[in-house]
Amino acid sequence: MKYKRRKRLSAEEYANGIINGDRIILSRAITIIESKLENDILLAEEVLEKILPYTGKSLRVGITGVPGVGKSTFIESFGKYITSQEKKLAVLTIDPSSQISGGSILGDKTRMEELSNDPYAYVRPSAAGSALGGVNYKTRETMLLCEAAGFEVILIETVGVGQSETTVKGMVDFFLLLMLAGAGDELQGIKRGIMEMADAIAITKVDGDNVKRGQLARVEYQNALHLFPPSETGWSPKVMTCSSVNKDGLDKILDNIIQYQKEMNEKGYFFSRRQEQNLHWMHETIESYLKRAFYNNTDVASQLDTLENQVIQNKVPALTGARRLIDIYNQ
Repeated sequence: MKYKRRKRLSAEEYANGIINGDRIILSRAITIIESKLENDILLAEEVLEKILPYTGKSLRVGITGVPGVGKSTFIESFGKYITSQEKKLAVLTIDPSSQISGGSILGDKTRMEELSNDPYAYVRPSAAGSALGGVNYKTRETMLLCEAAGFEVILIETVGVGQSETTVKGMVDFFLLLMLAGAGDELQGIKRGIMEMADAIAITKVDGDNVKRGQLARVEYQNALHLFPPSETGWSPKVMTCSSVNKDGLDKILDNIIQYQKEMNEKGYFFSRRQEQNLHWMHETIESYLKRAFYNNTDVASQLDTLENQVIQNKVPALTGARRLIDIYNQ
């Protein structure tokens, strides 16, 4: 049986489909955005330019947490609560990629089956690839496409807490950190920097026999947050408890996020922060494009193996090898 190849859409067709809420075209556009093929990169830029006036109206929330905290279960329950308010929700989930094979499981759609079938929700899993920061290289662009498609809330689930997880903070309005009860151990194990950047902490799995421990953990975390210097925005992060199973505390978390948005808007921080994020995004993209152009340069490619071997064999310092390649690129 011969399969008919899908017609390649124009930038105009992609943009119109996205703006009209066509989810099939949205998914195809995200695939183009994530592609590393030169033709796709140019097409993606055209699409982004056309949809840009329709972006920026959503509430962007990053969600991270310690291993075993139940991010996917929380996001499904929290997402269902958001859609029950008749708000359109997009969930961008990042699956860790194997550093050996480069493959990823992309299992979030199966883990969030109920949310995936919700007419108000759109779940899109992406592989983290070699990107640092617990997010995919094209998470920001994907977020813009979802905004243009009319999604009012966007949740970005990151790979997990790590040294470079903080990248997500630079692309969202609100950063939610999920933690487990038993605060003493977790406070030792988590990076202070991530706690400092959290706009709120939610302690998960506070149900059954875990309720008392959850309440004790809430007090410990709240006390720990008081030791950090106050934010320039004047926002004081709250520590809340929740149960994804019993659906407890989800309303308070959403109320807290909306209150944050309201306060930041009133103080003028909301818009200025997004402007800063856009500038940072541009400079990050310049670095990415320069790196790709460098390694795609034929003169660099012809000398790369030789210099790499000299560095491996300790015949040339790494610094010298790098400088020689840059000199070749700049010729």
